[in-house]
Amino acid sequence: MHIMSIVGARPQFIKLAPFSAEVRRRGHQETVVHTGQHYDEGMSARFFMELDMAEPATNLAIGSGGHGKMTARALEGIELEIMVRKPDIVVVFGDTNSTLAGALAAAKLGVRSAHIEAGMRSFDRAAPEEVNRIVADHCCDLLLASNETAVSHLTAEGLGDRTTLVGDIMTDTLNYAISRAPAAGEVLRRLRLPEAPFVLLTVHRAVNTDDPGKLRSILDGVTGAKMVVFPVHPRTRAVISQHGIVLPANVHHVEPLGYFDNLSLQRGADVVATDSGGMQKEAYLLETPCVTLREETEWTETLELGWNVLTGSDSERIAAALAAPPRGGTHPPVYGEGHAAAAILDAIEGAFRR
Repeated sequence: MHIMSIVGARPQFIKLAPFSAEVRRRGHQETVVHTGQHYDEGMSARFFMELDMAEPATNLAIGSGGHGKMTARALEGIELEIMVRKPDIVVVFGDTNSTLAGALAAAKLGVRSAHIEAGMRSFDRAAPEEVNRIVADHCCDLLLASNETAVSHLTAEGLGDRTTLVGDIMTDTLNYAISRAPAAGEVLRRLRLPEAPFVLLTVHRAVNTDDPGKLRSILDGVTGAKMVVFPVHPRTRAVISQHGIVLPANVHHVEPLGYFDNLSLQRGADVVATDSGGMQKEAYLLETPCVTLREETEWTETLELGWNVLTGSDSERIAAALAAPPRGGTHPPVYGEGHAAAAILDAIEGAFRR
């Protein structure tokens, strides 16, 4: 079977790694198409190296820009790759513009497709990621759900007959990486920061970066923490520079981290404060309290089990959450035990093998 995997951004590289390894183990052919949606191609190469992945067959280099421009360029490039390489199945991951473009291209060309991490819903239709998720799910032939909540969402939308529960593939990646990741203290020393209690802060979503007032409010909210480690996303760095935003004295900005170093700091942090969906999950898997800088989340289990709290960009709510971080009493394996890649390939082979 010839599988074409579509990726374009950092969270998708994390999901691709165990999937590609399982594809190779089973003797299938895989073509990886990188749309180039990622802002920093140096970071992209680092992720592929750390996670022991082969370089993509092609990079479409669509770059950044508005949603229409990015999606259109990705759609055009992916369509050509499908027509030339003739895969049996196209696989898309998560909720980026590359996900949407891959699902649309496959559907338009009549090529069978599967969506890994299908069925997640934040119920915020103003969020671009939510639109991408919904459209991709309705385009794809096989919907591979991470948890029971996702299955229920897909069933409610009339897509239950296309849906298979497989577990969360990010659990597979984390289980592989965590024993290889350095200690948090080693990462802090490399960053020339003191080995002291810290909050790990990440901000990259448009809802928080397009409005400099919201970014300032988030930074105001973390001023009460003793030390904040802030890996600055390229989008966020541009906003800080453009609007002359001054970081509080306790906030130490660093360059974007590789996957292993990021996991190390999540594991070692007192609290993770983030607007990232993937980091909410990773914090839960690492049993680190999480403060989510959004008004909604698709990963509702982290809220229900008491390991996560929503604050939006409100500085007072952020400060209160950091002062009394959420720490759930129980920690069930709601995202699986780390065998999702095998379950995904079982489902693909069962649905599509000729």
